[in-house]
Amino acid sequence: MIEKPETIELTREGHWVTIRLNRPEQRNAMSRQMTAELTNALQDLRDDRSVRGITLRGNGGWFCAGGDLAEFKSDFQSGPPDRADVETASRAAGELFHTLNTMPKVTLALIEGGAMAGGLGLACACDVSVATSDAVFALTETTLGIPPAQIAPFVRARVGLAKARHLMLTAPRFGAEEAVAMGLVSSVVSDASALEAEDANLRDQLRRCAPGAVAATKGVLLSTHNDPKAQVAHAAHTFADCILSDEGREGITAFFEKRPPLWAKPAESTT
Repeated sequence: MIEKPETIELTREGHWVTIRLNRPEQRNAMSRQMTAELTNALQDLRDDRSVRGITLRGNGGWFCAGGDLAEFKSDFQSGPPDRADVETASRAAGELFHTLNTMPKVTLALIEGGAMAGGLGLACACDVSVATSDAVFALTETTLGIPPAQIAPFVRARVGLAKARHLMLTAPRFGAEEAVAMGLVSSVVSDASALEAEDANLRDQLRRCAPGAVAATKGVLLSTHNDPKAQVAHAAHTFADCILSDEGREGITAFFEKRPPLWAKPAESTT
């Protein structure tokens, strides 16, 4: 893992890693440093086969307030910023969302306080998201004169084009129950304690799912084959890889022997 990140905290418990955004005074707004540290951490974890899942959450009772507007303001203090620098920063944010979206392991977003703008983009790039009932959400970019450019594909994938247009073009503020109804959030719990319990429950459920099969399933879901025949061929190739693997043989054998497969055993906790 990356050494001593300043804007995020990483904790490992067995096969699971929790990443906490750690700028609570700024409601965990994403600075360029946080974007880089989070991307680096995810890239470091991507190929670690001993890690089966990642929980993303924020310190200080807030998930993420989006991009750091103080940095944007600072950029303009000495005149218009260089266009190349602006595009570089935007590409870095896009790389973060893409990396999170394509992680070959399960990702959970635990949302307290709120997920605004890019913070909502982070949640949309995770596989499963759970919010407290008092959490608030909005895609506020157009009210600032900018587009939600890098997160648009992930929001659209969650809610569809028509609803994405409404959320992005009119920037409404809405609550957790409405976020669930739209498909932006997977489920709602009452408070922070219930959020912790649901995190533990989801980890327990997901332990039953084979890590290789999880990675393969995400690969099929996110594949971009426009030709149906190519998609069928890709899915068939992936299926054959999995069922012929050690993991596939273990899963089938465990089913007929009426026992849990090896991957379903609890891992020892580490930090």
